[in-house]
Amino acid sequence: MTEPAPPRPAFYAARPGGWRDWWTLLHPPYTAWHLSYVVLGACLAPAPDLERLAGTLLAFFLAVGIAAHALDERHGRPLGTAISDRALVAATALSLAGAVALGVVGVVRVGPSLVAFIVLGPLLVVAYNAELFGGLVHTDPGFAAAWGAFPVLTAYVAQAQRLSGVAVLAALGAFALSLAQRSLSTPVRRLRRAVRDVRGVETSADGTETGFGRAQLLAPMERALKLLSWAVVLTAGAVAWARLG
Repeated sequence: MTEPAPPRPAFYAARPGGWRDWWTLLHPPYTAWHLSYVVLGACLAPAPDLERLAGTLLAFFLAVGIAAHALDERHGRPLGTAISDRALVAATALSLAGAVALGVVGVVRVGPSLVAFIVLGPLLVVAYNAELFGGLVHTDPGFAAAWGAFPVLTAYVAQAQRLSGVAVLAALGAFALSLAQRSLSTPVRRLRRAVRDVRGVETSADGTETGFGRAQLLAPMERALKLLSWAVVLTAGAVAWARLG
């Protein structure tokens, strides 16, 4: 009897091999989700500038979409891609260098208010994904701060050259949304990557028994993750349209 194929490491993972491994590495729904925080932060500024927003989006795509995910794959191979260690290290280094270069351009145009964010950003990427300092940053709050609150605050400062109460409030909202994401994605990753089988019985109040397994546990959590990712992206798009359209 042919054994069933192992479950994909993520619901968005493509069939293994070639360019598809790079697509999977990007974690497309989650990358779009966290780039949406950049859009929201920028569009909350008093006079958002499209060119600055584009530069900030590109910098975060390089740092979060490529560098962070390449470093994460290098550290433990959670996605099981065939991308070589050398390619992953090169992707991490080049993407971080590109993000920092864009940040330097931002400092020239915006001023020294961005310096702290340019220094902190790469540190968060490396500390979180390489699990430095004993995993101090690699926690649920660390994830929410680095991938939720930080993009909002950085994008706002890139536009307004300062922080404000509205930026902090939006950052707290992104922090909470990212915690919700983490609360769903952590058990989903465990079920897909570390659990071989699940068998259980649900007993209703009337005594009816219904069996369930891995698929029944995964379905509602992954549906929620998909809907949340679309919700955040569409909300950011609507806000950008209202402020920049």
